[in-house]
Amino acid sequence: MNNTQTPNADQVFDSAQADKAKAERLSRIQHSLSSRHRKEKMFKSFGFAAVLSGLFFVVLLFGSILAKGLPAFWQTSLVVPVHFDSALIQVSEKPVMQQNESPAQFEERMIDWQTELSMVDWDAIIVSSMIKADPSLQAQQDNLSGIYTSSESYRVRDVVMEDPMLIGQTKEMKFLADANVDVWVSGKIDRDLPDEQQQLSADMRQLSDQLKAEGFLENTFNTALFSNPDSRSSPATAGLAGAFMGSLFMMLIVIFISIPIGVASAIYLEEFAPKNVITDIIEVNINNLAAVPSIVFGLLGAAIFIGWMHLPLSAPLVGGLVLSLMTLPTVIITTRASLKAVPPSIRQAALGLGASRVQTVFHHVLPLALPGILTGAIIGVAQALGETAPLLLIGMSAFVASVPATPLDQSSALPVQIFLWQGNELRNFFEGRTAAAIIVLLAMMIGLNSLAIWLRKKFEVRW
Repeated sequence: MNNTQTPNADQVFDSAQADKAKAERLSRIQHSLSSRHRKEKMFKSFGFAAVLSGLFFVVLLFGSILAKGLPAFWQTSLVVPVHFDSALIQVSEKPVMQQNESPAQFEERMIDWQTELSMVDWDAIIVSSMIKADPSLQAQQDNLSGIYTSSESYRVRDVVMEDPMLIGQTKEMKFLADANVDVWVSGKIDRDLPDEQQQLSADMRQLSDQLKAEGFLENTFNTALFSNPDSRSSPATAGLAGAFMGSLFMMLIVIFISIPIGVASAIYLEEFAPKNVITDIIEVNINNLAAVPSIVFGLLGAAIFIGWMHLPLSAPLVGGLVLSLMTLPTVIITTRASLKAVPPSIRQAALGLGASRVQTVFHHVLPLALPGILTGAIIGVAQALGETAPLLLIGMSAFVASVPATPLDQSSALPVQIFLWQGNELRNFFEGRTAAAIIVLLAMMIGLNSLAIWLRKKFEVRW
């Protein structure tokens, strides 16, 4: 007897309906998966495109700065075998301290001798040396002094003042070419422009090309950019030494004021301060100060440090104090974040073994948080290094033609120097120097950030 039951029509229909429903579910799932995968690919594509766009603009920015700034590290120079003609340098012998002579009397004789040197026509010394090297330049004698920058005659005087034995001898010297000559020779101006739009006369342009062809003018590394302060009377000799030292003094002040106070404040607020309304208000104000525009700190510094405390105007000391106030909230916030990142089990274990609260913080918590603290502090210093607005309000945009020896001396700063050069009327010459100054500033900031990364890796502890 066969026990197999033949399905009836209802069972066949239900089975067909179940298969159809299952197929529809699979279809919907497949469609949903396809849609999700498609959206995921689109999101990845958009993210990748955003990263590429960001990198493109960064490369474009740095490429533009490097293309304009790197040539400014080289400058047109005039190489001349200078003959210190004794017929033109008619001065007495350099004074020597005599016995039974007071320092005041010797100083008076020295000043008289220096005055004699100042009366010498040093431009004539340089021009006659050029004509002696190439007699064909005699016809353009009146234009030769315009080839080199005006301050170089004083440098010749200082060389003789340092070593009077050079009188009557010949020494090869290198002089910086005039800024307009450098612009013409280096091709920073269109040579096809009409005469009324050229910065040099036709005779000076012809003379510059002739000296370039004869080897008098050559392109050499611009050491003056790093060794000289800013200059208005002689733009070709303008350098970054004064601004660099001003920024260095300010960064030292920020490091010795902002970092210790910021780290100590963060440790107290995070580890020791009671949780009450007062500490809540303090935390809210610290977070708000971190978002305050930097120009507000400049107004505060001008009112307090200059208007009330009467500290010197345009001094790195004032700039450092203002930048310290601006950096302080950043240091506090990053330090607290680093302390919070230390697992509570470290504190509990130290306290369980009998360590005091201070010992727990300084012997166990702080060493583990040190990489983050150092990173935040250095990034805060790097941020302060690039600030311009607060420094403009305390007078550091003033022209200072000297290198500061102390934080109380007047000086500029690298960001402010970039701002001043960018607006210089001799645009063709200072555009490259502005980009070169930006390269120097970026190199310092990249160096500080690299130091932060290295310190984080060096002191990083894994648990």
